[in-house]
Amino acid sequence: MNKKNNRLWLAAAILLALGAGFGLARLLGTPATESADQHAQADDHDDEGDGHAEGKPEAEGEEGLIALTPDQIKASGIDVVAVSRGGGHETRLSGRVEPAVGARASIAAAIGGRVERVLVAPGSQIQTGEPLVVVVSGEAATLRASADAASAEAEAARLVLQRDQSLVDQGVVARQELEASRARSLAADATARAARAQVAAAGSPDAQGRTTIASPVTGVVGAVQATPGGFVNAGDIVANVSDPTQTELVFTAPPALVTQVSPGMRIEVTGPSGNFEATIIGAAADVREQSGVAIIRARAEAADLPPAGSPVAGVVVAADKTDVLTVPADAVQAIEGRSVVFVAGTDGFRAVPVLAGRRAGGHVEILNGLSGDERIASSNAFLLKAELAKGEAEHGH
Repeated sequence: MNKKNNRLWLAAAILLALGAGFGLARLLGTPATESADQHAQADDHDDEGDGHAEGKPEAEGEEGLIALTPDQIKASGIDVVAVSRGGGHETRLSGRVEPAVGARASIAAAIGGRVERVLVAPGSQIQTGEPLVVVVSGEAATLRASADAASAEAEAARLVLQRDQSLVDQGVVARQELEASRARSLAADATARAARAQVAAAGSPDAQGRTTIASPVTGVVGAVQATPGGFVNAGDIVANVSDPTQTELVFTAPPALVTQVSPGMRIEVTGPSGNFEATIIGAAADVREQSGVAIIRARAEAADLPPAGSPVAGVVVAADKTDVLTVPADAVQAIEGRSVVFVAGTDGFRAVPVLAGRRAGGHVEILNGLSGDERIASSNAFLLKAELAKGEAEHGH
């Protein structure tokens, strides 16, 4: 019985010893295992990182460089232009739309007389040669009578010349009589021509002195300054006619500006219907002595001009005789408070800080930062600015 109990106590002791050993192993072995596993995982991550660094190197490119191929540049619509030389300054002008020279007329009475009829009204559409006003003039009747008399005298002198020519051929009249007749005939013809010219200048009146004043141009009647029953003197304006389809821009300008502009230069115009560009076709100084200003005439390139009389404003860039560098305004981009242009190279575009000066006529003066031999991005340069900002953001992460 004692032996049996001893065996039971020994088995229990062995079980207790094994349990205690297993628990101790649990207490001591688990942290070491977990630490080893963590070190293994860290090593694996380090190995993967090294492999990434070795297999996919991230070589940092030149700062401010945007690598683009020629095909990418073409697809993005970025224009590459050369740096220009020669600056300018803006001058703001005021003006209005006026009928073009040759498309307007102020029709005056060629001879004084009484207004019998007025055949047009403001706004009337007329063609070249159509009558405006009918005037009856005693002076015109006298001119017509004198012309008729001169024509009659010229005809009589011709008949005398023909008769004397026949008599000379027959030997009845001396040749000197023939020469005298020829001289009288030539003088009579000259007098008749002069009389007919006077009649034509007076409006070709009829025998009663009634003359019609006609329009020399096709267009619209703007103003009528004659009334039936009234009297007009020679030189008085009876009507104004202009062609609304032929207009131009006329700006008043300081006389000194005329020496700095020339035909073919551009002028930016602001009118009632918006902005458009025009080309200078002429400039003249001291043509309006009363106001002391000069005029600059321009013609719109593509836009339809507002009606004649509409006010407009213009901005003209007068050239400075300097060697300053200029670039299109679109080429200058602001990045972190600095003015930057993108210079084209063989591998793309490089952002170059510049010192910008005056802005005029869609161009900006570059005072420092460029040599003048570069080619730069112009239109759509903002795409390069966006791409540069994108690249810096990714590098920051």
